Amino acid sequence: MIPTTVLFDMRAPEFGTSLPVLYATACEMAAFADAAGFDRIWIAEHHGAEDNYIPAPFILGSAFAARTKKIRICLNAIVLPLHDPVKIAEQIGVLDLISGGRLEVVFVAGYVKAEFDRFGVSLSDRGRLLDSGIALILRAASGERFTVDGREVFVRPLPIQPPHEILYTGGGVDASARRAARFNLGFVPMRRDLFTLYDAECRRLGREPGRKIGPYGPIFIHVAEDPEAEMGKLTPHILHHAQTYAKWAAEGSTGTSNYTGMEDPEVVWKSGRYRILTPDACVALARELDGTGASLVMQPLIAGLDPDIAWRSLELFKASVLPRLH
Repeated sequence: MIPTTVLFDMRAPEFGTSLPVLYATACEMAAFADAAGFDRIWIAEHHGAEDNYIPAPFILGSAFAARTKKIRICLNAIVLPLHDPVKIAEQIGVLDLISGGRLEVVFVAGYVKAEFDRFGVSLSDRGRLLDSGIALILRAASGERFTVDGREVFVRPLPIQPPHEILYTGGGVDASARRAARFNLGFVPMRRDLFTLYDAECRRLGREPGRKIGPYGPIFIHVAEDPEAEMGKLTPHILHHAQTYAKWAAEGSTGTSNYTGMEDPEVVWKSGRYRILTPDACVALARELDGTGASLVMQPLIAGLDPDIAWRSLELFKASVLPRLH
């Protein structure tokens, strides 16, 4: 069965839902998704965003863990070069304990220059910092006590899960696939073809490929009995989501992204990355994507969407889609 995911980035642009309501609703939706039988919650991370994109995913992950029992809590993704890896290892231990061993963490190099400038980190150092940070966290979260550059590293408490079962790396370049294979971690690529390179690198190193989360399929699914009637309500939020990512890519290290050129609503909807579907169409999409590594991703509160609209989609998905997937 194709995995089902709810994603929260907690953006609250001025035209959207207020932050207090947004955060309270997200916690309620996490509990709902857990009870309904969703597989994962994804929590994203960016810093200094004018629309309030969440900068503290471990805190929100803890709130979700306290409200749930079964669903996996995946921090997708942590921009590791912006953090002290010792503190990240400590937070991994605590959050995995709070969640009862349900934590997943995806590490990426990052690409938004303004974020790196705010933290006093050079974009040119991101690969080196990502590699050294992963290496340190794997040792520290395994219980080892050691010294790095004259600094003692000793992390307690330790997570329930072994770190190799918690950690993934992600990215959109060949180096990200080689990094995941080298560290023997799961892989979350931005491009489907990188799985081929990842698999080959793992086998070259004498091991089978690890866990994989696919990058394909829509990044946003909204379920409605009448999709046309919902489009006008969703369009401002979808545009904000797409155009923010396009702006960051243009100003950052990548230059372009899957969101580049999405200034026009018609272009955005035709891209296929954002889909409003009837329950029947959603089930058909799930069958089409099953076995590809993709997930059905719902972002119920995308760019501060009205919670009433978001709840209708989630409840319809639970009633008319999930039972048919199971």
